[in-house]
Amino acid sequence: MGYAVLDVETTGLRPSWRDRIVEIAIIQVSDAGQIEAEWCTLVNPERDLGPQRIHGISAAEARQAPRFKDLAGTIAELLRSRIPVAHNWAFDSEFIAYEFERLGYGVPIREDTGLCTMHLGGQFLPEAGRSLAACCRAAGVPLVNAHSALYDARAAAGLLAHFVTMAGMPPPWMARLVGGRDWPNIPVSGDVEAVSRRVEGHVEPHFLSRLVERLPRTHRPNADAYLDVLDRALLDRHISAVEANALVSVADRLGLAREDLEELHQRYLQALATVAALDGEIGDNERADLEGVADLLALEREYVDGVLSTARHAVALTGGPSASPSKRLYLRRGDEVVFTGETREPREVWEARATRAGLRVGKDVTTRTRLLVAADPDTMSGKAEKAARYGIPIVHPVAFTRMLKKMEL
Repeated sequence: MGYAVLDVETTGLRPSWRDRIVEIAIIQVSDAGQIEAEWCTLVNPERDLGPQRIHGISAAEARQAPRFKDLAGTIAELLRSRIPVAHNWAFDSEFIAYEFERLGYGVPIREDTGLCTMHLGGQFLPEAGRSLAACCRAAGVPLVNAHSALYDARAAAGLLAHFVTMAGMPPPWMARLVGGRDWPNIPVSGDVEAVSRRVEGHVEPHFLSRLVERLPRTHRPNADAYLDVLDRALLDRHISAVEANALVSVADRLGLAREDLEELHQRYLQALATVAALDGEIGDNERADLEGVADLLALEREYVDGVLSTARHAVALTGGPSASPSKRLYLRRGDEVVFTGETREPREVWEARATRAGLRVGKDVTTRTRLLVAADPDTMSGKAEKAARYGIPIVHPVAFTRMLKKMEL
């Protein structure tokens, strides 16, 4: 079976608004997480290239690249009978499915047929943020040349290998995901060659870009998927009318209501301010950027005063600007944890470990629950549904063991 880890660079956020893929990478990975083959090419999107400052692809390069219709057969063969994987699978899968739909092909690429390393990060690296960079730091996976499809796919493949190792064989998701077997027969163009991008120079990331990659996750899968798209929109410090409409479309597709978005936008700005405060004093330029984000999110500029005050207070309580959110203990004595599902060891053993660490063990998930430990974090149990609704982390027992060890330090 195996996996196909992929990444796409695009001209924008929403394929149905004429946005297209401009680069695609597919890395074939074994069941055990070992890389078997790599393939990457630029794609001629047959339109302008969108945020070139972010993906770094020039029009001259794109003109020389093959079109998606010339690559469709090759891409289908690389994905056939493998479990597709991406960091924010909801985003990548929509673009790939749409490109095939434009050609008249129905393919087994849907949100529920793939594996998302951003989602798995919440289960195995609950202390890490949702971004690819944050997950890679927590897992010790190298990430260079971010926003290059090949390097991002390599990083996601490294994360997948890390999660497979942590979960053991077979991993809990294998029973649900069997890979796309019903791919149509799409002719492979034998005379089409992949086109690599030019060697990239180093671009100093902007203040907001540095903050965005360190933002925490919400532990609500649909909310994290939406905020990841918002992260992408803000990388160039501007949300166009088209991007705003795309965000509305993404929110609708993920089932987020207007009141959900208002809350997410407020928390997003608060998280940006807190991460900025952890870096040190926030000057006039940094404040102006935060006010710009408030404008883009339809929040009053006066709201920035409140989030900055809260951020400085939070930083003072955690030991000053040098404190890093990823290094803080995630669990504290007195926190309540709940267990669900059948693990290799009896539940009583896990409950005893939690009690010895000073944690309280709950029987059901409530708003007071700090953590749900699940043998299969994607279980459809009532406890898991409540936890997802409340934004309570759902973690694998291996991740819980690591968290208990950190409590002892």
